[in-house]
Amino acid sequence: MLRILALLQEGGADAAAGSDLGAGLAVIGAGLAVIGAGLGIGRIGGSMTEAMARQPEAAAQIQNGAIILAALIEGAALFGLVIAGFIK
Repeated sequence: MLRILALLQEGGADAAAGSDLGAGLAVIGAGLAVIGAGLGIGRIGGSMTEAMARQPEAAAQIQNGAIILAALIEGAALFGLVIAGFIK
């Protein structure tokens, strides 16, 4: 990870910077994956809270569904981070 950050700090100063473009885009893609996952899980949490306030008797079912959805979002974000790590 530090290698990728060092490549981004070098910028486009040399002719080999074009090959470093993939590494820079990988860092941006990884950041977007994490931000997207955070926003998605936040929306799930907010909607879960509202749904439980409306129907307290269905709280267990709502909570189980929200946990499953959050786990799926986390899995997709982790997949995005792994793929971004393989890009050179």
